[in-house]
Amino acid sequence: MTDRQTFIDTARRVIGIEARGLVALGETLDGSFAAAVELVLAARGRVIVSGMGKSGHVARKIAATLASTGTPAQFVHPAEASHGDLGMVTEGDVALVLSNSGETPELADIIAHTRRFGIPLIGVASREGSTLLTQADVAILLPKTEEACGTGIVPTTSTTMTLALGDALAVALMEHRHFTPEHFRTFHPGGKLGARLLKVADLMHAGDAMPIVPETTPMSEVLVTMSRKGFGVAGVTDASGRLAGIVTDGDLRRHMEGLLTHTAGEVMTRDPRTVPPGALAEKAVAEMRDRKITCLFVVDPSGEGRALGILNIHDCLRAGVA
Repeated sequence: MTDRQTFIDTARRVIGIEARGLVALGETLDGSFAAAVELVLAARGRVIVSGMGKSGHVARKIAATLASTGTPAQFVHPAEASHGDLGMVTEGDVALVLSNSGETPELADIIAHTRRFGIPLIGVASREGSTLLTQADVAILLPKTEEACGTGIVPTTSTTMTLALGDALAVALMEHRHFTPEHFRTFHPGGKLGARLLKVADLMHAGDAMPIVPETTPMSEVLVTMSRKGFGVAGVTDASGRLAGIVTDGDLRRHMEGLLTHTAGEVMTRDPRTVPPGALAEKAVAEMRDRKITCLFVVDPSGEGRALGILNIHDCLRAGVA
């Protein structure tokens, strides 16, 4: 029978060792990190990220993080680079090369290529005086820390530090460029993150799909509009075209006696809750849930109060907005 506590103790030991490595990394960062950020900001092209083995997997993630946060980046496999892919690394680019030892043989060609064509090179390694760090324009030395495997053989703490360093680089670039969630949405339209960043304008129904009637409309026609459009509500506009109110199921019940003798303006609830088209759909969904309603009219933010569309909570949920 296995000792489950032993497994938990091992996990805590590993996490503790790696956490200490991250603390050491933060404490030893110096001007070389700032120089790396400045080198990327000055580049006219992309950040070419490369590494072999476990460092290669980390390099792929760093390239993906940079690309999705406003810094054009691409992973280039060092072995493939030696067989033609060096053509992907061009003047105007910056190379970010990762290697724990700094002596990975497969990196020799990509390092030489950057030196031959004057392509700025940022090297990240844990061995001072290694080939990668001595050849690099900016050398970032990882602190000497214990690998979490216990034998010092399996890359664990070293890869965690390198991954965190890549995140730090991406965030520093984001903050300098004032990268916003709206920018992130442009690079990441799919998945849960993309759904969270959908705007009201992305999901609203506009034009003829809107259930809109003038204040003077007889309630018999309002009922037809509500039924035909399928939202269970009708927006009511005044003589200037401004959204003046809304007719809901609750309004119908409150005016049930003699309902068809009234106009929309007489039945409606005035000054309904609205939302601007540029708001995040996630916030609109939160308001609809708080108020126990299923729709919000989308209004022109210029102050004229004209209805631009209607947002339905079910469309938001289908799109993954929660």
